[in-house]
Amino acid sequence: MQRSFQDLLSQRHSVRAFTKDPVAKSDLEKICQAARKAPSGANLQPGKFHVLTGDALDGLVSALHDAMERNEPPVSEYSYFPIPMPAELKARQRAAGYALYQALGIAKRDVAGRRAQFARNYAFFDAPVGVIATIDRRMGKGCFMDLGMSLMTFLLAAEDLGYGATGIGALANYGNIVHDHLNLPEGELVVCGIAVGKKDETAPVNQFRTERDALEVFTSFHGFDD
Repeated sequence: MQRSFQDLLSQRHSVRAFTKDPVAKSDLEKICQAARKAPSGANLQPGKFHVLTGDALDGLVSALHDAMERNEPPVSEYSYFPIPMPAELKARQRAAGYALYQALGIAKRDVAGRRAQFARNYAFFDAPVGVIATIDRRMGKGCFMDLGMSLMTFLLAAEDLGYGATGIGALANYGNIVHDHLNLPEGELVVCGIAVGKKDETAPVNQFRTERDALEVFTSFHGFDD
């Protein structure tokens, strides 16, 4: 049964536990082709997807693990969050984090447990497919918006084909490791990662959901009769 667009939006969520089932290359091609159909100012089509599985993915995960084991400092080439983080946004960030850790049974004061869970970002949450999204360094800030629309289309296309996925902004913290391991051109900036695979429906972490603001919080209407 085909789902409506609203159902697709409602059912999509960040998946952080996957089965071992492989993802067909043909499905990944469909997902990437769908992502490229996202709106693009002046048709610049910013962003590339580097799709890894098997030994290629294992090698990258190993390189990232080794960097963490060496306590290599993160390299941030762009600011993901506001600096400084406003108090009201910090509260929202903490609430989402606490809800995630609660779903995993990790106590607030369990610093080691929280760090171990965060480190799973760099293992793509053991998904069978890991994707690295990059953008040309010469692109303007507006092109990041276009890439964001492409990423959202990617996530919805994966959901539509029956896969789970989650964006991994933390990959940019070790963009230099990713860049070197994949031998990317100097002009490509690592923006984020994406984990893709079949959802583990039994995993507690996949039962966790974040809350969204009510319509009146972020929307205003002008010129309407009612």
